[in-house]
Amino acid sequence: METTPRLWKRILLVGFDVMTLLLALWASYALRYADWMPELTFERIALAVMAPAVAIPVFIRLGLYRAVIRYLPDSAMWTIVRAMGLATILWVMLVFVLEMAGRDIVPRSIPFFYFAIGSALIGGSRFSAKIILSHGTGMRREDQPIFIYGASTSSVQLAAALRGTSNRFIVGFLDEDPTHHGRDVGGYRVYDPNQLPRLIRLYGIQEIILSLSTLPADRRRSVIGRLSGLGVKIRTVPDITDLVDGRYLANQIREIRIDELLGRSFVPPDRALIAGMLKDRVIMVTGAGGSIGSELCRLIVQWQPRKLVLFEANEFALYQIDRELAAQARCEVVPVLGSITHEARIRAAIETHGVEVLYHAAAHKHVPLVEANVLEGIENNVFGTQTVMRVALETGVGHFVLISSDKAVRPTNVMGATKRWAELIMRHMAVTAEASGRGQRFCAVRFGNVLGSNGSVVPLFKQQIAQGGPVTVTDPDMQRYFMSIPEAVELIVQSSALSEGGDIFLLDMGEPVRIGDLAENMIRLAGFTVRDAGNPNGIEIRVTGSRPGEKKCEELFYDIANALATQHPKIMRANARAAAQNDLPESLQALRAAVQRQDENRAREILFCTIGMDAVSQPQALDQATS
Repeated sequence: METTPRLWKRILLVGFDVMTLLLALWASYALRYADWMPELTFERIALAVMAPAVAIPVFIRLGLYRAVIRYLPDSAMWTIVRAMGLATILWVMLVFVLEMAGRDIVPRSIPFFYFAIGSALIGGSRFSAKIILSHGTGMRREDQPIFIYGASTSSVQLAAALRGTSNRFIVGFLDEDPTHHGRDVGGYRVYDPNQLPRLIRLYGIQEIILSLSTLPADRRRSVIGRLSGLGVKIRTVPDITDLVDGRYLANQIREIRIDELLGRSFVPPDRALIAGMLKDRVIMVTGAGGSIGSELCRLIVQWQPRKLVLFEANEFALYQIDRELAAQARCEVVPVLGSITHEARIRAAIETHGVEVLYHAAAHKHVPLVEANVLEGIENNVFGTQTVMRVALETGVGHFVLISSDKAVRPTNVMGATKRWAELIMRHMAVTAEASGRGQRFCAVRFGNVLGSNGSVVPLFKQQIAQGGPVTVTDPDMQRYFMSIPEAVELIVQSSALSEGGDIFLLDMGEPVRIGDLAENMIRLAGFTVRDAGNPNGIEIRVTGSRPGEKKCEELFYDIANALATQHPKIMRANARAAAQNDLPESLQALRAAVQRQDENRAREILFCTIGMDAVSQPQALDQATS
């Protein structure tokens, strides 16, 4: 039926209405005379023919044949009643003309019977067809039985959108309000969520879709936490107002993101801080194709900078972000392919385009890989960063922002140590910039893990869960800080706007997350269970043991008591200018000599010795610098 041309559907509907109106008129006479076979006279046949001849044009004029039966709104019943009333009045006027001509007299009760029966048959047939087309005669074999959590207007609209357009069969709604339990809302039964374990077994539920966009974040987390251990997939939809405003696709039923369970409070960004750093500026991002760099670029182009320079060593990553931004950018976007260790390429990019703000996100960040490639990690993260900073200082870049890491605090691995060196270099450059009197500001922003970044544990867990496991965890008791990438980059830009020169900004990462709990939550959110002694069919969490250089608990502070508040509640500041090391240039020369000799052991020794002295022999200065 769905493949039938629209014109033929209308012709069939008109033919059905003609037969229905004739039936309504015959039933009216039968009721009036209490005779199911009323006498057929020429006048009665003429009146019967005139009834649909008058009604069909009225139906066409009022739009009864424009509506799609499957999506017929409830308000269409009033349109049908109105159309039937107008058609009856016109028919009565014709009857009156015939009576004036001396024809057969029509009893006064006939028009009332005709109107009532016609309205019931025309409206009832359409809504019956809608129910059959929308719901079908039952659940098909390939349909997935689901519940919608919530019994609001948005839930009813979601159910209407899913009916007949997907392979999901809606069993009913779930709602915590006891006054709704057992009632029908939008044609679906409302159930008590406390009965979910029994309902899942009874109906074979495979998925629960949350329609709770108006709930506070803590209540939403509570609902997700309660559902996550039931062995069903949990998905959510955007608010219906977002759909109307065009911010989401109508079919965007998505999985619950793990960051929705982190318990982080949301603080709206300070638009004045962001605009002050980005609007009408020439901005350059190194590592523009990486996780943080690419999200920074997405944010930057929304604030109408004068120009955005994408600096990236990976050709494919640069191609991807350049192509993406070209479709949405309100400014000129310039892709530059090159390494941060290549001074001439860096200098040309900055001088040619007149860069005013530089976000340095380029770095080797994967701990095990950098641990296995020490010299490359030092070359890129230490000397590459030094090169970018020196050129930025020499070319007059107004704002330089180093993207640092929580692994720079008391580092136990090469990646963290190189990030600590980068912070020390930034402090040294800030002192030099202040002495020059040109108003240049150098700062660093330190934060923990971001969800979904390249090399992050979250995409790895997702891939392993999709493959049926096992999910590999180095140590389930290991704890890490997490935040979403969009939140991180907004805070980075706002931090840079607060810089006075030489600052290390520390982002509030909330409470640390136990990696074992993270793995279990992701397994349950995907609709699976965790394998244990009582559940041999779940997904296994396999402990592989800690890797070289991994810390059990990461830190953001050397001493949290010395952290200084800023005007933003999620950004803390440390004035690091007083703690700049005077011997840093000599240490850099020694480290460079070891790298040039390819002496990995000596390079590692210098790498940790210098920051060890920084942490041990100058504890008070360091606490002031990196609290």
